[in-house]
Amino acid sequence: MAHRTPPDLTRTLAHADAVHGLYYLLAHALFRLFRDADPLLVLRLPSVLATTVTAGLLTLLGTRLAGPRAGTLAGLTFAVLPPVQRYTQEGRSYALVCTLVVGATYLLERTLDTAAPRTTRAWAGYGAVLLAACLLHEFAVLVLAAHAVAVPREARRAWLKAAGAVVVAVAPLAVLSKRQSAQVAWIGGLGAGALLSFGAMALLGCACAVRLPRALVRFALPLTVLPAGLLMLVSLVKPLYVDRYVLYGQAGTALLIGAALDRLTRAGGARRAAALLAVGAALATLVPVAVYLRTPDSRLDDATAVDAAVRAAGADADGILYLPARRRIWALADPDAVRGLRDLALDRTPAASGTLYGTEADPSVIRARLLAARRIVVLRDPAGQPLDATSGEVTKRRTLAEGFEECGTRTVHGARVSVYARRC
Repeated sequence: MAHRTPPDLTRTLAHADAVHGLYYLLAHALFRLFRDADPLLVLRLPSVLATTVTAGLLTLLGTRLAGPRAGTLAGLTFAVLPPVQRYTQEGRSYALVCTLVVGATYLLERTLDTAAPRTTRAWAGYGAVLLAACLLHEFAVLVLAAHAVAVPREARRAWLKAAGAVVVAVAPLAVLSKRQSAQVAWIGGLGAGALLSFGAMALLGCACAVRLPRALVRFALPLTVLPAGLLMLVSLVKPLYVDRYVLYGQAGTALLIGAALDRLTRAGGARRAAALLAVGAALATLVPVAVYLRTPDSRLDDATAVDAAVRAAGADADGILYLPARRRIWALADPDAVRGLRDLALDRTPAASGTLYGTEADPSVIRARLLAARRIVVLRDPAGQPLDATSGEVTKRRTLAEGFEECGTRTVHGARVSVYARRC
């Protein structure tokens, strides 16, 4: 998406992935600016830098709310939280959203704490940063619920104006993405894992909040609980909850943990020893998690391994077939892996059709192309995944079963790469 021209990108966003449009444009600009650099570095480095900035902003916020040591511990805690580590590594918008949400929270606290908390410039700055977060991912708007709890009554009218402006400005994006809601049909209902994770985080936050400065609790605890909790409530009607959509809630958790560690280490005696022991045990537990998060097995699939398997299987093949069509995405990141292999089902490329994965030919055309091939590389989902019931996908599977035999399959993380040959 980021390598498409702005007109092609805009045309695609009109009916797909509008929620990520600003991020795609940002990535497009970075690729243009650093065209000779390693593309994976260009894609991922913004997330690394964003998380670094977020940790610094949390340090500043924690310092204002509970003192310099609490702030420093909050910033360090944020950096080692497993969800934060995961999305720091990925070329996605979520780390940048965290930076902007925490930046807006910092500006809100500073605005409320100044001698003239209702100056137009201060509220405009807060609103602009928060709006940027919402345009990168619209679920950042849920942080307004947390901010509403933190704003005292005397500043509520000014805050409501700023918050209302953000909501109005992001509304067109929300309306457009609502029309594209079929794209998130893959999100299932709330699972036990998500509920347990949220419950554990909420309980930890509440436990840490005991005897902490009221000002810090007023900002941190709602940030930990409300965005994720509200998205879970919405998901009871329309499943939308994915933890990365509210990753910024981890900032509230880090603030609470940092301040609680500061209080415990100041207590001295047995409490201090217990706190240090708990920190040591937590770090020892996080080490294997951190190592795992830096392996391909920690992700749903391994596109690099898929590309290598395709290169090996496609040496003497006539073409390639994706089952289902959305698996074409594996080849889009590294087109060299399929160079020389005809895409047997493709009608129009993703860029030309203004779609994410391209459009495919009529089932009868796909069947004719398959039967004209001698040897085909087939990219498939892992075994046991549901099969798409569209006419095109049914035709692909039926033609392979009737006219070809499977010569071999290589299973890589998240995918199967098979070679099919025509029956004599």
